[in-house]
Amino acid sequence: MSKAYKDHLGRPIVAVTGMGVITSLGQGLEDNWAALSGGVSGIHKISRFPTDSLSTRISGTVDFIELPAENAVERSYAMARETTLEALAQAGISGDFNGPLFLAAPPIEPEWSARFELADRSPPSERPGDAYNRFLAAMREKADPVFHEAVLFGSISERLADRFGTRGLPVTLSTACASGATAIQLGVEAIRQGRTDRALTVATDGSVSAEALIRFSLLSALSTQNDPPEKASKPFTKERDGFVIAEGAATLVLESLEAALARGARVYGILKGCGEKADLFHRTRSSPDGGPAIATIRAALADAGIDEGGIGYINAHGTSTPENDKMEYLSMSAVFGERLPSIPVSSNKSMIGHTLTAAGAVEAVFSIQTMLTGTLPPTINYQNPDPAIVLDVVPNVRRDQQVTAVLSNSFGFGGQNASLVMTAEPA
Repeated sequence: MSKAYKDHLGRPIVAVTGMGVITSLGQGLEDNWAALSGGVSGIHKISRFPTDSLSTRISGTVDFIELPAENAVERSYAMARETTLEALAQAGISGDFNGPLFLAAPPIEPEWSARFELADRSPPSERPGDAYNRFLAAMREKADPVFHEAVLFGSISERLADRFGTRGLPVTLSTACASGATAIQLGVEAIRQGRTDRALTVATDGSVSAEALIRFSLLSALSTQNDPPEKASKPFTKERDGFVIAEGAATLVLESLEAALARGARVYGILKGCGEKADLFHRTRSSPDGGPAIATIRAALADAGIDEGGIGYINAHGTSTPENDKMEYLSMSAVFGERLPSIPVSSNKSMIGHTLTAAGAVEAVFSIQTMLTGTLPPTINYQNPDPAIVLDVVPNVRRDQQVTAVLSNSFGFGGQNASLVMTAEPA
């Protein structure tokens, strides 16, 4: 392999040749980017299930895709399928993909309605605590393929593998809010290690339910500013009170630069560096000193072979929770120092909410689009800045500015931290 196709460590350079995205703003990269760069919010009142007794009644749900059954697996699969179709079309790849699939998918649990239905047809209880055995007995008596499909963690990746002809066993991962970035990192590493010339990296999350809202509310993680919905997500402001749960999906086609150019593919961007560190501080809270996040950003920069001065824009994790926004600011301050106030930083979550498992990949797509278009998307709802967080957040209105290197952060529950460095196409 020519040196022109290798990075600073002698590894194959990894190119992005296709992208697809779905969020509450709509389906497809074109519509999403027009709305996102226009400062439009996709957050709305929830209509999928009753919310009368819930403290949070808003979300960024995706309700415009037809499903054969209303559950998180079918919704997540449908979005992953559609974003993959878009990404492959953009990449000019038809027929079998013939490369590995790395999927980030949400943890799988049956919907409460499905549990109640199963309980209704289960035999009477013989002793306390035997619900599991009762459910198994009901399933043995009458099989329910729809329910069975809805509780299989690997079913989404297997269906995608069959549909798009990927190679080998598909990998499904779930590393909380870092999942989308982690899936991309696995694809990058597979190409760098010479195991493949191309990889399909997908992240999807259609898991918004009443139970999800209740669980996150018990953690005091969700915004309760329900009216108006589009004003609820306000990262880095004094009034931020929690994130807005949302749904979405994104697919990136990754190829070695050499293979991409050999087949005449257009290169949309370069996956230059990946960093990942674990945080042992708490099951849900991030370490307040930002140590693991600092190490993650520095690892991504080192992997990319660029220093702090090479980053022109930061796509922040920017959840709009009081603690996480502060931690991310401290982390970025530790890495970028006095230069940080001059680096544009914005949060896509101010408009699309937190797409959880999909967030890292959705925001990677938007990061590449930022470089392609020379447009920095805004952080909306930035009316009352937090004086303790001094950032150029591209407030409220997009900015025309060309950047050639972007850092995208994903800091998740359970100590999962991942950062990606993306650059424009090399000369």
